[in-house]
Amino acid sequence: MDAKKQNEPKNPTTVERKSDRELVVTRIFNGPRHLVFEAWTKPELFKRWWAPRSFGLTMLSCEMDVRVGGTYRLEFGHSSSEQPLAFFGKYIEVTPPIRFAWTNEETGEGVTVTTVTFDDRGNETLVVMHDLYPSKEALDEAISSGSTSGFGEQFQQLDEFLAEGNTAA
Repeated sequence: MDAKKQNEPKNPTTVERKSDRELVVTRIFNGPRHLVFEAWTKPELFKRWWAPRSFGLTMLSCEMDVRVGGTYRLEFGHSSSEQPLAFFGKYIEVTPPIRFAWTNEETGEGVTVTTVTFDDRGNETLVVMHDLYPSKEALDEAISSGSTSGFGEQFQQLDEFLAEGNTAA
C-alpha cells in the first residue's frame, strides 16, 4: 500500500496504510527508550508535544492513568469551535517501557485501538504506532478529515522536545 515520508530534517515519519482498517506510523527518535516512553505516558510531558502546532489547537486538559484499565481524556480548544474537542478511552495494555495500547472511544461508531511499541536502539528509539480502526469506512473518514495528517509534525515536535533535555518529570 502507499507509504509516504513526511518532510522532517533528519528522522522521517512514515505513515502507511497496511490494510483496509490499519494505519501504521513509524519514526526513530533521538532519545533512549525509557525517556521516549515517559514522554508518551506522563501527562506533564505528553501535553508539551502532542498537538500539531499548525492545527491551531490548544490542549486544555490532559488526564492519563496509564495502567491496564486506566483511562485518559484529552481536551483541546480551537478558535473555530466554541466547545472543546474531547478524545478519551482506556488503556488495555501497558508494558513499560516496551509497549502500550489504548482505545479511542469518542466517535461512537466503534472503537479504534492504538498500540505503540518502543524498540531500544541505544540512544535512539524506534516507535511504531499501529491504529486498528473498526471498519474501512472509519479509516477512510479519518484520512479524509485530515485527522491522520499531523503525525509528521507531532513526531517532529517530540524529537525537538527530547532534544531540549527537559524530560525529567
